[in-house]
Amino acid sequence: MSFEGRDILSTEDMNKEDILEIMAVTARMEDLFRTQHVSDLLADKMVAVIFLEPSTRTRLSFETAIKRLGAKSITVADAKTSSAAKGETLADTARTIEGYVDCIVVRQPMLGGAKVMADAVSIPVINGGDGPGQHPTQALLDLYTIQNEKGGLEGHKVAMVGDLKYGRTVHSLSYALAPFAPEEYIFCAPDALQMPDQIVANMKEKGITCRKTDKIEEALQADVLYMTRIQKERFDDPAEYERLKGSYILTRDILEKGNREITIMHPLPRVDEISTDVDALPNAAYFRQAHNGVFLRMALLAMVMGRA
Repeated sequence: MSFEGRDILSTEDMNKEDILEIMAVTARMEDLFRTQHVSDLLADKMVAVIFLEPSTRTRLSFETAIKRLGAKSITVADAKTSSAAKGETLADTARTIEGYVDCIVVRQPMLGGAKVMADAVSIPVINGGDGPGQHPTQALLDLYTIQNEKGGLEGHKVAMVGDLKYGRTVHSLSYALAPFAPEEYIFCAPDALQMPDQIVANMKEKGITCRKTDKIEEALQADVLYMTRIQKERFDDPAEYERLKGSYILTRDILEKGNREITIMHPLPRVDEISTDVDALPNAAYFRQAHNGVFLRMALLAMVMGRA
């Protein structure tokens, strides 16, 4: 199925063939990035980058991808400066922007908000994060990172650690990696922040072994360790955040007790959950992971606008 005109809202919507196609185009975009400062592939296109939640990596990597492909962009980077602050609905915002651009990239705090916008317009919408729901472009760049670091996507034991309840990155990653027959998912979190039961049930229906634990030592036996921060902004009760923050802190000393070949990933930003003494380890992949976001987002922009 062609990606031209297609919305990128959730990794649940993608099958193995979709993902492999995206990985192949991403590799071509990495080559393009490294050999050509700016392409004219999307020189006649305009993209709206609408970020109603804070972001550094996702917004800047999308804007970099747009410029590297020769397209133009219009940007909202603060909810207070948009008509959302006046009470405008996401659907009305999307319908208005549709008249200006060829594609919309959006991050906003409402679960399912990206789909609301996509349903309102006929141009492609790319979900840059919808509250505690999905973050498909992050999951896809995570897959590209795993593919590069491990030599492929098939059959890995993957541990996800930290805030699994509200962490849209781990929700999306669980679905994105599922078609590649992971050996096991290890969900490591305090009980109050464990992976939602529905996602665990969905993974088991797909034949994936899932293990819940609150002990990071179990997670360190995996092939891939995916750390996440405890997200202060998702808590209604500040006292609950204070109780749970710092639940897991990864250090070199702790890593020595686990699989020495484990690949360490993190969607960033980190707070205190990975000690800086881990950064120099050859298997610490999180900054390479962040850089891969540009190539992946170049690929998706080109694909949905029919220029892959």
